[in-house]
Amino acid sequence: MAFTRATGKHRLPSRMTRTTRRTVGVAALATTGVVGTLAAPAFAAESEVEQTGPLKAVTMGDSVAHEIDAQAVAQRQAAEQAAAREKAEAAAKKRAEEAREKAEKEREAKARAAREAERKRLNAYTAPITGSYVSTSYQAGGGIWSSGSHTGIDFHAASGTAVHAVGSGTVVEAGWGGSYGNQIVIKMVDGTYTQYGHLSSIGVSVGQTVTPGQQIALSGATGNVTGAHLHFEARTTAEYGSDMDPIAYLRGHGVNV
Repeated sequence: MAFTRATGKHRLPSRMTRTTRRTVGVAALATTGVVGTLAAPAFAAESEVEQTGPLKAVTMGDSVAHEIDAQAVAQRQAAEQAAAREKAEAAAKKRAEEAREKAEKEREAKARAAREAERKRLNAYTAPITGSYVSTSYQAGGGIWSSGSHTGIDFHAASGTAVHAVGSGTVVEAGWGGSYGNQIVIKMVDGTYTQYGHLSSIGVSVGQTVTPGQQIALSGATGNVTGAHLHFEARTTAEYGSDMDPIAYLRGHGVNV
């Protein structure tokens, strides 16, 4: 058996129809100035029901807006923190680079100072016997010397006293030297020569380089002598007879004798 949809006066009006009618009725009553006491509560209740949907939508919209704002604030803070970190890292890198450059400059300055100090040391001169004095002067006369005069100076020194190179140079003679006994001759860096005679022992060999103050021998009484001392000469060549005033020579190189 088939059923048909109810029509006519027994069909319930739709919600839209009811709302429309209610609105028209209220409008009509409002026009005539007659709004019943029952009509107002019913209208208010219906209005409240009808507005529930829009109010909820507005509330949800505000929540999303707040969330978007919070995300924007968080992103801005994160960006600011990242920028601060980058700035701090750049500053730290710059400080490190400046410290490295400063340390490098200090190392270079120390190296230059060390080289300069070494250069001065190598170019410096010193006395051949520490704490001694000249006992026989240059060109002193007497029959003891074959040339008729003293070709060098004698430094007072007991046998076995340390003898030092007066400056930088290269040993060109080291051994027996006749009347000089055991001797050493050094070609100095300025092209002059120095001689050390009457040694009891020799501590260097030909071809060896020496530096100022380096011990090269021990004093003694070998050769043509009357007692232990150090015979010292300054020469223009390595050969006998090219001597010059040893006192002037040493003083000219800053040695106080």
